[in-house]
Amino acid sequence: MSDDHAKATADVRYPDLEGQRVLVTGGASGLGLAMAKAFAGQGCRVALLDLDREGLDRALEALPSDALGHCGSVADEADVGRTFEAMDEAFGGVDVAINNAGIAMNVPTLELTAKAWQKALDVNLTGVFHCSQAAARRMIANGSGVIVNLASMYGVVAAPERLAYCATKSGVAMMTKALAIEWADKGIRVNAVAPGYVRTALVEELVEADRLDETALNRRTPLGRLGTVEEVADLAVFLASDKARYITGQVVGVDGGWTAYGYV
Repeated sequence: MSDDHAKATADVRYPDLEGQRVLVTGGASGLGLAMAKAFAGQGCRVALLDLDREGLDRALEALPSDALGHCGSVADEADVGRTFEAMDEAFGGVDVAINNAGIAMNVPTLELTAKAWQKALDVNLTGVFHCSQAAARRMIANGSGVIVNLASMYGVVAAPERLAYCATKSGVAMMTKALAIEWADKGIRVNAVAPGYVRTALVEELVEADRLDETALNRRTPLGRLGTVEEVADLAVFLASDKARYITGQVVGVDGGWTAYGYV
């Protein structure tokens, strides 16, 4: 991303987001932290839910002093409930829920254990359900709200040795659509973001360890590069804003053209 583009996106303001109460799951690092920073930059009050206690502490140092951090799992309904209760107490509720927490599960299907399969379901799919349900109960009482789910381009197109990931992320995409049409008359919009390969610290580690071929990924991507966490965050913020007030039930790709490209 050029310096000019970075400045342009940083200068985009959504006045309606000022003071909005935002939960970001998996917010201690990577995409989650980038989205938390982006919402905080819009004047939102931000809460994070993540299993990584040390990561949460570091993330909170990069956010405004009123940001909340709760250590827990989206797969645990009790942890989710305690997080929303903390937001109720500190912020008086929630306006935007960003369901970002998820895990990768890259393994040949014949080696995929039932335990690993269940973990992917619990975090990637059931976690989105827990958080969406808890958020919607509060949003319905308020008469409005926005939920943004993190799906994936691999919930739209398939890839080998990623069965659990592809299946759960496609589930997130369909959950997004089902919730959007069910809750539309409650004033709640539900959309999903489907990122492609994004330059996170984890991806950079995999590239350095020769477990990912960045040159091959760039070649396969029509725009010729990996995405940035800021580009994903920009989309999430837009979808949460009133500029997207007629957008619901959509799975919006931010993948550099990967899923549109039919050639290997």
